[in-house]
Amino acid sequence: MLAFSSVSTQPVPSAHLIRHRSIFVIAEAALALAAVAGSVQLLAGVQTPPVSDLAKLGLHSWVVPGLWLLLSVGIPSATASWLAWRRSGRTVPAVLFASGALAFELVVQIPFVGPSVLQAVLGTCAVTLAALALHTRSTSTSQPDGAGASR
Repeated sequence: MLAFSSVSTQPVPSAHLIRHRSIFVIAEAALALAAVAGSVQLLAGVQTPPVSDLAKLGLHSWVVPGLWLLLSVGIPSATASWLAWRRSGRTVPAVLFASGALAFELVVQIPFVGPSVLQAVLGTCAVTLAALALHTRSTSTSQPDGAGASR
């Protein structure tokens, strides 16, 4: 069965998109909320790593990293969640962008604060969401009769 996106006029297999759609809405919203909470924590200086970790960057507070977290993870994840909720045809590219931005954020922070379990968990989320987005894209293209919807 085909459905038309509320933002795009391109057909999207509705049964398949709805299954992944709920995952995208919930996971990306959770990541956006975590990024906002982390940004507030960094901006407020609450439970932050030592400021000495930022010496290599010439920074003397966690304000810039807090804003970077909000811009690089919070906004892309919130956007991807909102587009999935709206059943937009732009959901898959948004999830891929948000996943890539999260992975980039994690890779960038490791040299400064060191590896942690949280980074491994968030990295797993990024890879899983990207894989689901790629799966959604591969099963929803060139299937005009809805054949990809049952996979």
